[in-house]
Amino acid sequence: MFENAFNNMDRVMRNDEGLASELDYAEQTSWLLFLKYLDDMEKEWEDEAGLEGREYTPILDEPYRWQSWAAPKTKEGTPDLNAARTGADLIEFVNGELFPYLQTFRETTEDPDSLEYKIGEIFSEIANRFRSGYSLRDALEIIDQLNFGSQQAKHELSDLYETRIKRMGNAGRNGGEYYTPRPLIRAMIAVVQPQIGETIYDGACGSAGFLCEAWNAMRRDDLSAADWDTLQRKTFYGQEKKSLAYVLGVMNMILHGIDAPNIRHVNTLADINVLDIQQKDRHDIVLANPPFGGGERKEVQQNFPIKSGETAYLFLQHFIRKLKAGGRGAVVIKNTFLSNTDNASVALRKELLETCNLHTVLDCPSGTFQGAGVKTVVLFFDKGAPTRKTWYYQLDPGRSLGKTSPLNDDDLAEFVALQAKKADSGKSWSVAVADVDTATWDLSVKNPNALEAEALRSPEQIIADMLARDAETAALLEEVRGLL
Repeated sequence: MFENAFNNMDRVMRNDEGLASELDYAEQTSWLLFLKYLDDMEKEWEDEAGLEGREYTPILDEPYRWQSWAAPKTKEGTPDLNAARTGADLIEFVNGELFPYLQTFRETTEDPDSLEYKIGEIFSEIANRFRSGYSLRDALEIIDQLNFGSQQAKHELSDLYETRIKRMGNAGRNGGEYYTPRPLIRAMIAVVQPQIGETIYDGACGSAGFLCEAWNAMRRDDLSAADWDTLQRKTFYGQEKKSLAYVLGVMNMILHGIDAPNIRHVNTLADINVLDIQQKDRHDIVLANPPFGGGERKEVQQNFPIKSGETAYLFLQHFIRKLKAGGRGAVVIKNTFLSNTDNASVALRKELLETCNLHTVLDCPSGTFQGAGVKTVVLFFDKGAPTRKTWYYQLDPGRSLGKTSPLNDDDLAEFVALQAKKADSGKSWSVAVADVDTATWDLSVKNPNALEAEALRSPEQIIADMLARDAETAALLEEVRGLL
């Protein structure tokens, strides 16, 4: 049922001239899902209050509740076609009344972690892009069929929403900002091993993939009420600069079962000088894939002891200082960080080695990030003691990665197994910091076993790789045809 609903939503949105891309589809699906979720939760909270003999005051005023404008019903519970706005009337209500009303919650609510504040934040940062009130009416009727009342429903919806985010990330522009391959995230989580009672932070959380996967790894059916409450309210923390990514992250966490996500819409790098970060604001674990390139203004760079035009370098300094002593980090960064000779790169590598134990470097192959076009590594480090030795693993799935052959969990199983023991193999080795040139602090990936382990591809493998690329090209052409 849910999959059919999402497919029907796609058909509706493709026919609206205001919606042009997967990014638009994800954004518009998000605000509609959010309001339906809010309506379902309000019903649940009202029922709970009734059972406990309490009064319940709805968050939204009556004219702006889902059942009033989006899906009015008759006394018999069937759709009330006479009361349902459509066409120009619906667009006028949504743009002129609904969105302005919802935006007021940001000004009237002081707690940025409250659901009320997030309502105001979300609807202050996005816009209704439907131009046809008839298309929007069709979309509302589809979304109204969905029900957030059970964990099973949320689980199915979260899978479909993740698929939508993945499609958006693979669609081309800015893909890496929104989608980090989930198998890579799960491997990172397997290494840092978060425990209930610890806090997990992502200061560039995008669609909240790291936080959602950490939630999946930590929740269990046999958790006590106290542990469940800790996971819900005191474990996962995120910050995101961009409006669409913020909305996606909040909705993604809600669909995964976190009712009031601790995600703040803020430019993390401009928010505070890293030297002023207090102990109360530090976390046990950092999991992140910060944006590459970009570049912040000079005044933002003043928040960091090592000035750089590379956004990821500023984020790495931020993450180091956001960790508690003994905290654990796993951060994706461009592989050129390990070898660049500019002053900022050298200084940052030196700081990382001297203030943290950089115990593991995972070298990822080309194609790990669809559409990103860069090679990356994952840095695993513990804060508080200098690095003595770093273990490297060169990931090689034995095939070309691409849209039709993405990274999977099996590809990373050997890495996770060997990492626990820091074992040497044809793909893994260790480097002592004492052997690193202190003039450059070069940490380049140089596999001493490469010549022994490397073999020419067999004719069969060459043919298989060619067929995989052909299939990927055909899939891309099919997508283009679908957009025409």
